[in-house]
Amino acid sequence: MFNLFRSNTKTSTTRSNASQTQYFNLEHKFESKLHNQVTRRVIECYCLAEEQLKRIFPRPEINFKLRGKSAGTAHLHQNLLRFNAILLAENQDAFFNEVIPHEICHLLAHQMYGRVKPHGQEWQALMIRVFKLTPSTTHSMNTQSVAGQHFSYQCDCGPVSLSIRRHNKVVRGETQYRCRRCKKALSPAVNLT
Repeated sequence: MFNLFRSNTKTSTTRSNASQTQYFNLEHKFESKLHNQVTRRVIECYCLAEEQLKRIFPRPEINFKLRGKSAGTAHLHQNLLRFNAILLAENQDAFFNEVIPHEICHLLAHQMYGRVKPHGQEWQALMIRVFKLTPSTTHSMNTQSVAGQHFSYQCDCGPVSLSIRRHNKVVRGETQYRCRRCKKALSPAVNLT
């Protein structure tokens, strides 16, 4: 992880074409061509936001180390965008058209309004105004390739699947989970094979 973008200490609300061009001429340090394309898309989105909102925003750091079912996350106080490299490779169009603008709007909302609800009215307004997108809090990508291991548990209602994280908490004695329907404690399923 590194800061791809030069820090921008200007306080004016407009940017000359020369300084705007400097962001497009940066050498990208990712080895992956696809990751460099994401970087260019982030730059394009920031330039569009600055044009629409008439102000300059600091460029975020970017990395591709996000794991699990999330496509992307925005870390507000670190000005950091994290993307899931596996989901990116499998869903490039959705990333470029939805995920990247979605995560950028989180950073923009934080920088413009401070502490606000993650998918609140400020974030929604930015999605509509800047990117002309319908605000959506979740993606609809197939996450089967990044789904973690699950463990079978049971209750009076039948089988229940727990993630590896929850299973490990049960094994370490940190917690005990209950069925949402019958309220009985879940126990590991007996494997009769």
